Amino acid sequence: MSLVSLSMRINPVVSAILRSRLHWLLSRGLMLITVTGRKTGRVYTIPVGYHEMDDAIVILAKEPQRKMWWRNYLEAGPIGLRLRGRELQGTAEVVPPASAEFRRRAEASLRRAPFMGRVLGVDFDRRTGLTDAQVKQLAAQIAMVRVSGAAA
Repeated sequence: MSLVSLSMRINPVVSAILRSRLHWLLSRGLMLITVTGRKTGRVYTIPVGYHEMDDAIVILAKEPQRKMWWRNYLEAGPIGLRLRGRELQGTAEVVPPASAEFRRRAEASLRRAPFMGRVLGVDFDRRTGLTDAQVKQLAAQIAMVRVSGAAA
């Protein structure tokens, strides 16, 4: 069973916890996003892992070819968040994989959560940072979405 298949099965439980008073059990690394489909107009709320930076919240969508939500943000658009028990609104946009921003934010995410290197199959060394080959490998494995302006 892939990580995506497993997450699909437990998403309802995770979502319920993140909406409850017990959100603190998971809120340190997970939040809910509310996305409106660009073609269908349907509203989806799903749990995602995140990393807070000074200027944005970063979401790394693993196995992006199997997920659709992030494609709504190939151009900047509104996104709803439930972060640590608070409802917020922001603007989300996919970070281009060939950009310096992609590398910088990916490296910051791996420094914050070193286990993600193992999950993504990247032998990340905190002393030397990401190599060009590792950035290329990550670009093939994740879609990175930057959420800015998240305010209550």
